[in-house]
Amino acid sequence: MISEIREKLGQEIEALSHELNVTLPRAIAQAVELGDLRENSEYKSALERQQFVQARLGQLHQRLDSLTQLANAEAPLDRVGLGSTVTVLDLESGDQDTYSLVFAELMDVDAGHISLASPLGQALKDRSIGEEVALRLPHGTRKLRILELVTVHGRVEA
Repeated sequence: MISEIREKLGQEIEALSHELNVTLPRAIAQAVELGDLRENSEYKSALERQQFVQARLGQLHQRLDSLTQLANAEAPLDRVGLGSTVTVLDLESGDQDTYSLVFAELMDVDAGHISLASPLGQALKDRSIGEEVALRLPHGTRKLRILELVTVHGRVEA
């Protein structure tokens, strides 16, 4: 999971770096050739885009740097945490669902990927097999029991 996020961030960093170092300097040079820079909208637009790209690159590098520390801090050995796949039983309906807790960047509800920061992610976080959790919803409370757990470190037995 961490490698997927690193790859995704790396691709965006690469694309923005190319834009910052190749595309934008060309656009600025072309705008300068047009003359009076005080009333040159192409020049102003290119400079604004350059500032945005620089700021976004800073954010991406910061996210990449903190990624490993965050993953290590939030990946317990025997409890639900980042990277865990957990199967739960809805105590009211009897339905079973399986979820994988991921970073927000990889969240895909249709694939069963939920963010650790989501209400369900927060309810399941730091819980173990057999524990029951109550998830407060706008129309009531959903009670779940954790049946199976696979952390990033491997399967957990009850």
